[in-house]
This record gives sequence, C-alpha cells and structure tokens, in this order.
Amino acid sequence: MSDYFAHESTYVDEGAEIGRGTKVWHFSHIMGKAKIGENCTLGQNVFVANSVKIGNSCKIQNNVLLYEGVILEDYVFCGPSMVFTNVKTPRCEFPRNTREDYVTTLVKRGASIGANATIVCGITLHESAFVAAGAVVTKDVPAYAMVAGVPAKITGWMSAYGDVLTFDSNGYAVDSTGAKYQQVSEREVVKVI
Repeated sequence: MSDYFAHESTYVDEGAEIGRGTKVWHFSHIMGKAKIGENCTLGQNVFVANSVKIGNSCKIQNNVLLYEGVILEDYVFCGPSMVFTNVKTPRCEFPRNTREDYVTTLVKRGASIGANATIVCGITLHESAFVAAGAVVTKDVPAYAMVAGVPAKITGWMSAYGDVLTFDSNGYAVDSTGAKYQQVSEREVVKVI
C-alpha cells in the first residue's frame, strides 16, 4: 500500500516519486522520472513529465500539463487549464524535443497562477507572485507582484497571505495578518517582518 492516493484511472509510471498524503485524480499521467512532494493535490487530466519537480503542498487544478523543465517549489497553485511551455522556438518539421532543447521554468514558493494563463519557458515566478487568469507571462515576475494581461504587466502587489497591498507615503504596507512589506523600487517589494 502506498502513502499517496492515485485514482484507478491514473497512470503512474515505474520510478515516479510521489510523496505521502498526495492525491492524484482521474485520467492523470505521472511519468517515471517525475518527483512530487507531500500533501499535493493533482486534479483531473494532469500530466507530469519526466524530470519535473513539484514541491510539497502544491495544488494543481484540472487539465494542467507540466512539461520537462518545469520546477515548482512548495505551496504553488496552478489554476485550471493554465499552460507551461518548454521550448522557445518549436517547429514540427524540425523538432526540438530533446532534453537539450528544454528550457527551465522556476515557480517559487507560494506563487499562484490563474486559470488559462500561459507561462513562456525560461522565466522565474518569484515568491508569492500572482498571475491573473488568462495572462501571458513572457518575463520574470518579481516576488509579491500581481501581473495581468497580454503580455503580462505588473498591476499591483500582494502579500504572501493573499491581501492586495496598499503602500503608505513611506513605502510600507501591512497585510491582515500583521506582516509588513516595503516597496523598495518600482519592481521590488520585500517582506520586512
């Protein structure tokens, strides 16, 4: 008996590492060199390719495909049908589908990606970044930034807890948990306490 749950319709290839308390739902496929942490939830029709790394306590909603090159740290949220890419210049006639062609995408702790968003490969979503539904992210997103649009642009700032931050005249904001943040520059916010 395993320490995780996989629905009977799920394919878990030999060699896949799945942590204790993780749940994998209907019609999903976990390839043999994938690593999934503890207490994650993978919804219906999720694909996890070889060499993908998923941290602990991640929530991956229905129809998300995690291609080789994707790394999720702990507490990452992937909304329904959001898309990761892993090749910069794909071609059918001249395929670029070897490990050397794949570009790494890093999603850091606590980041959230909304439904139907697209994350172009080779970027980093920093700690607690928030990507709006339908956004197309083509460059790195700073910690605590909220981005929206096509291409995605910074529209505001959000605490790790999920509160929209409003900064005072000295550049400080406090969320509903009492955590304090400072806006250091136009593209940088740091958690003070």
